[in-house]
Amino acid sequence: MIVGDLSPVDIRQRLEGPGLRITLGPLVAEIWSTSRLVQSAVEAVYAGHPISDSGEFADFHVAVRSTGGIRRWLKPLVEFGFDGAPPVQPLPAGQAFPLLEWGLNWCVASHCHQYLMIHAAVVERAGRALVLPAPPGSGKSTLCAALVARGWRLLSDEMTLIDVDRGDVIPLPRPISLKNRSIDIIGRFWPDAIMSAVVHDTIKGSIAHVRPPLASVDRSTERAVPGWIVLPRYKPDVATKLEPLSKGAAFMQVLANAFNYSMHGRRGFEVLADFVDASESFEFSYGGDLEAAIDAFDTLARPL
Repeated sequence: MIVGDLSPVDIRQRLEGPGLRITLGPLVAEIWSTSRLVQSAVEAVYAGHPISDSGEFADFHVAVRSTGGIRRWLKPLVEFGFDGAPPVQPLPAGQAFPLLEWGLNWCVASHCHQYLMIHAAVVERAGRALVLPAPPGSGKSTLCAALVARGWRLLSDEMTLIDVDRGDVIPLPRPISLKNRSIDIIGRFWPDAIMSAVVHDTIKGSIAHVRPPLASVDRSTERAVPGWIVLPRYKPDVATKLEPLSKGAAFMQVLANAFNYSMHGRRGFEVLADFVDASESFEFSYGGDLEAAIDAFDTLARPL
């Protein structure tokens, strides 16, 4: 059964009652919330995700709930709870769903140290992973959404999980987070995309989340081998340009975006070095022409 098989009433009752257990690639999150904003967003952007049986182990037990006190009536806040404790600051009640998504990111980054984790979007074509490590503002999520819109398989918008024993990428397909201008850009580029309601005035500006394609969620157990590492840089009004990058420079950039590299010690160094060595590496600059950007990546992935 998937979330989309449930009625809105069923989703609400599970979220408010025992919790809604959603399978996220190799993980299971049990989510509890009375927020109508969370309920409607889960219905919209998690529709294709499998529901885990209540008797199965859940990696994370999380909640988005109202805070108590007088602010509940004046300027209501919501907090993210992890195993009963709030690890992050409360936010205005209207930001309940972004808080859930950021909280789940925190759960993975803080606890899934069985993997080597890189702050990078990652998509797949013909079994090979395209990793996009980049800081905020680089256009990473916009480019990721555009690639997925044109048939690349979504593995993750936020985190690249590498198996430290096998060196391949483990899918974690969750909603793609878009910010500010990217929301309208992707809305025009991918008119069939299903998005959550736009939430304004967050610490990151305006936020919306895009439902992952059902095919990406259905193939959550299919891993991908190293393929390409591309450092995206969005610059308005520049020409699309894909340029080779040395292995050493690529390694340093990936290392700078690794969450838990040091925790794996020498093994982390070896896994990261092998991953970079097995990948083709590039720098990528692009402006407003997403079609040209997609053509560049499709050409890159085309068999010789």
